[in-house]
Amino acid sequence: MRITQRAISTTSLAGLNQNLAAIAKLQQQLSSGKTINKPSDSPTGTLQSMQTRTEQAATTQYARNVSDGKAWLNETDSQLKSFGDQFRKVRELAVQANNSGAMSDSARQAIKAEVDELQKSLVGVANTKLLGRPIFGGPTSGEAAYSATGDFVGRPVTAAEPEGVTRRISDAETVRIDVTGQEAFGVRSDPPDPATDTDVFSVVARFSAGLSSPTTDYASMLTDMTTALDRLSAAQSTIGARTNRIQNADVLTGDRSLTLANQLAEIENVDLAKAIMELSMQQTGYDAALGATAKIIQPTLLDYLR
Repeated sequence: MRITQRAISTTSLAGLNQNLAAIAKLQQQLSSGKTINKPSDSPTGTLQSMQTRTEQAATTQYARNVSDGKAWLNETDSQLKSFGDQFRKVRELAVQANNSGAMSDSARQAIKAEVDELQKSLVGVANTKLLGRPIFGGPTSGEAAYSATGDFVGRPVTAAEPEGVTRRISDAETVRIDVTGQEAFGVRSDPPDPATDTDVFSVVARFSAGLSSPTTDYASMLTDMTTALDRLSAAQSTIGARTNRIQNADVLTGDRSLTLANQLAEIENVDLAKAIMELSMQQTGYDAALGATAKIIQPTLLDYLR
């Protein structure tokens, strides 16, 4: 087989171009800090990188959901505490009215005025909003959870729709972040019966109406108030348990984000020391190949005449 000068030149130039391409690739990696700058650099690495970034996006969304859920739960807990403090004040007034014997009309009217204001305040707390939504209204799109008279106008949680307001915190886990007004404050009968309903607003209204009479028996009202306070405590305990759960999810989501970031760095980030050493070796090899090629392919007079 005859090896021509053209074949030698072609082979030599192809080798030099390969060396230059390797040097250019290493220089690009060093300048970008990434081992993968286009899919052809590493098809397998590109696939792993895309999968990791997809998981990162999902984890970021879960983190936002957790943050939103924490805000909702914290606000609900705060308002339940405020509601409970005010309702305990109503019960204290009921105890006072029950133990005062024959109270004067002016004393009863003073208590009634305070109870009526507390009733309005309780309705206001029950209609607390977060980001434009009533926190005790359930999964409702309405503007309020309760009417001015204490009627629940939100969306109740039923056996057919038991979830309420939820947030997804992982691929397979959701957390309910609300309690409805009916769960926390009690349910009125349909139609309402002011004489027997045991929801907070009915009991307070019944207490207020009873203060108009000097012969009212407050014993049953106090029993209903105690039941209502137990219901409030149960709602607060439920919110506390869900808060602990979502705080744990917050920690796990943070750890997951860090793990994925490290995983992506291992796939994409360049090892600077290794890349610099390889670049130096490629540069040395290229210089040697360039020198050898210059000796092999000697210019002739014909090259100058072209």
